[in-house]
Amino acid sequence: MSAVSIYAEASPNPESMKFVLNSNLLADGVSVDYPTLEAAANSPLAQELFGFDYVGRVFIAQNFVTVTKNQPELAWTQLIPELRQFLKSYVEAGGPIFLVDPAAEQKAAQAATAGDPTQQEGQIAQKVIDLLDNYVRPAVEQDGGNITFKSYHEGIVTVNLQGSCSGCPSATVTLKSGIENLLKRMVPEVQSVVAEGITV
Repeated sequence: MSAVSIYAEASPNPESMKFVLNSNLLADGVSVDYPTLEAAANSPLAQELFGFDYVGRVFIAQNFVTVTKNQPELAWTQLIPELRQFLKSYVEAGGPIFLVDPAAEQKAAQAATAGDPTQQEGQIAQKVIDLLDNYVRPAVEQDGGNITFKSYHEGIVTVNLQGSCSGCPSATVTLKSGIENLLKRMVPEVQSVVAEGITV
């Protein structure tokens, strides 16, 4: 394994820090959010990170890991060197990131929750997914998070906010003034956008 370099990048959520690597952890467009240790059963890397008592959430994307701390009184300046060194050593040693490929896992979960939308709702949902993938996700990933489409039903789009977006003070504003306005403009059938994963 070649040397891994990692730098820390602040996110709009003061409790989250994005650690960017010069190597890939996941396929492009796939990401996984672990709000608890129990949720991280598929990721030995995330489980190890939860071993630090100040880690409250772990988000893994193509080439970065976003760590959200659960102790606001701790300063990132104290925590960054320890987390960066841990991630560097773990990845360089070839430690397992996942037990099962998250892309396959997500496809199975989506198929199970897809339900039976009407053909028209299915077409609208596809338009929304394309807009989120092309316009919204790249910007959200820059901030150390992710947005995933959950459902569309009778004019209401439900999305999941993950990583630094979950619990971010500006997430609700971004959702309503940014994402909702974009979707309403591009897909007239959309009336509102609601999010799971915002902890206010």
